[in-house]
Amino acid sequence: MRAPHVTAAQHTGTQPTAPTARALDPQTPHPTAPQHSCTQAATDPTGATAAYVCDRGGVPQLWVGPLEGAGEPRLLDPAPDPVTAVSWSPDGRWIAYTSAPDGAEHGRVLAIRPDGTGRRVLAGADPRAAAYLGCWSRDGSALAVTEVVPVSDGDGTGHSHGLLAASLVDPEGGRPTRRLATESGAATLRVCDLSPDGRLALLRRGPRGHREAVLLRLADLSEAGTFPVADGDPWIGRFAPDGRTVWLRSDADREFAALLAVALDDDGSPGSGPAAGSAPGSAPGRSVRVAAQRSGTDLEHLTIAPDGSTALLGWNRQGRSSAELVRLAPEQGAAMTLRQITLPHEVLTRADIDGSGGLLLSLSGSRCRPGIWSLPAGPAAPGVKLRPAPWTSEPVPGAVRPRPLRLTARDGLPLSGWYYRAPRSSDDARPAPCVVYLHGGPESQERPVLEPLFQELLSRGFDVFAPNVRGSSGFGRSFVDADLGAGRFAAVDDVADCAQYLVGLGLADPGRLAVMGRSYGGYLVLAALVRHPELFRTGVDICGISDFTTFFAGTEPWIAESAAAKYGHPDRDRELLRQLSPMTDVDALRAPLLAVHGAQDSNVPIGESEQIVAAARARGVTASLLALPDEGHDFVHQANRALMRGTVANWFERHLG
Repeated sequence: MRAPHVTAAQHTGTQPTAPTARALDPQTPHPTAPQHSCTQAATDPTGATAAYVCDRGGVPQLWVGPLEGAGEPRLLDPAPDPVTAVSWSPDGRWIAYTSAPDGAEHGRVLAIRPDGTGRRVLAGADPRAAAYLGCWSRDGSALAVTEVVPVSDGDGTGHSHGLLAASLVDPEGGRPTRRLATESGAATLRVCDLSPDGRLALLRRGPRGHREAVLLRLADLSEAGTFPVADGDPWIGRFAPDGRTVWLRSDADREFAALLAVALDDDGSPGSGPAAGSAPGSAPGRSVRVAAQRSGTDLEHLTIAPDGSTALLGWNRQGRSSAELVRLAPEQGAAMTLRQITLPHEVLTRADIDGSGGLLLSLSGSRCRPGIWSLPAGPAAPGVKLRPAPWTSEPVPGAVRPRPLRLTARDGLPLSGWYYRAPRSSDDARPAPCVVYLHGGPESQERPVLEPLFQELLSRGFDVFAPNVRGSSGFGRSFVDADLGAGRFAAVDDVADCAQYLVGLGLADPGRLAVMGRSYGGYLVLAALVRHPELFRTGVDICGISDFTTFFAGTEPWIAESAAAKYGHPDRDRELLRQLSPMTDVDALRAPLLAVHGAQDSNVPIGESEQIVAAARARGVTASLLALPDEGHDFVHQANRALMRGTVANWFERHLG
């Protein structure tokens, strides 16, 4: 049974529909007082201009702008399809980018000239396919792309899987010139680098939690070797200029990712000499050296300069970023710090290095919208700091900065999160209405960045606690893996433990607790509401899974393959998945439920929300569904996001008082 779609007007009094973002004229300038987000910045080879993603027109689109001096930024592609990633060719002639029609999972890879001419689709033209950016060749003559196409198993069951194909494409002709690799069931395949001598390719392969670097001989496309690498940023490594060393961001045999230098033999395979630090006379092993590491800290970003001499290392320690510029010494397998980079905001989301060694950083923080900052090449003179691009937004007045909280789960596992206190009198110590917000992933991480939804709730008087329950990244591999299989029941209990901790501290009013989350966090909302029905007054589920059987049947085949490694196999683990599914225990649901879902979502189809809302209503529980017709799994249109924020805030005012 499908629950009828209801609009915000039916339960909040707001307008029922949200307009689709308009397509701007390419010459439309930024406003003088920008109030937008700028992300995914890529520099041209000279460091004078950046290409980036900006939501100035209501949806993330491709812009270019000067980093200093005169000149206005320009909208490069006026198409309304959301842009998700950007890469400038080493020769400066092309900008490659991905867009997602309707915000769904079927992305396309395109290329366009920096002056806005020559726009063409390079991969993903088939509406059934999904395409992803890979690396450029060193001379910029070819771009690596990956296409994922669903293929029927042909066994009469109707099952399908994802066929992944990595190819080199000529941006001039817009056609593939060479197939590099084909995988079935690998869940991800990305070309990260091509060696300067043209002998090798570095690929990232494997499902979440089991990524590996693949060294591929281009002469015959045979594998020279593999090495475990970290999840997260897909750019896991790069070859040294001589092609005899590969730098990798890896957590192999360790809790936290570090920079490793892997020496290669003449045939391109990982070396067989003694590992760095081994005792004299020890058995031969791979020649792997730890070039840079930090205790209790993940190497989150690895960006190597075009000439291979330096690298920007971005570190993540309990949610906050730090960065350093290092000199790479392949012959020693070492990275020597040249300077620490003082970041003006808490989180580094991307880095790029131009041909002269200048830095371009995409940053986000608790009191600013995502923006772009640059640091020209030159000596580390005192007073030389990162400076914002002319079109980066100013800090948001009145934005609430969170404070970290740490607690212990019922089984002794340390947990943490970010607590946002709604503005009120400093001497008002009364417990407040509070929303526990759960991030997606699960391998994502809640970090201290400006979240407009939180600011909306805070302005209405609701405190927000955004925890990192088990399964989150940033706290070591053991923490990420702590929710696998039956461990997911403990992750659901983590949600209850967080709420009870807030009550015990006197921060949260036990009679006015709510739980909300998106994607995997939406699943946790539903699971917590049926497993701990006495705890929360209401819940908001944004595009979450309500039943694993219907999810695996309806999601994209390659997403199903990746999800099986995290949640359980739909056939082998059928009983476990049944027990984990909120629909199994929907009779226990008591709290009013609001579901929000994009109608174009092919990751978690909208049927997951429809069935839980219908089941709740059939049992006499208040439940509503806000369906956004032009959104996929990620809500990208500003108007829709504003509609969602207002709807959610009104829902909490209605049910929390």
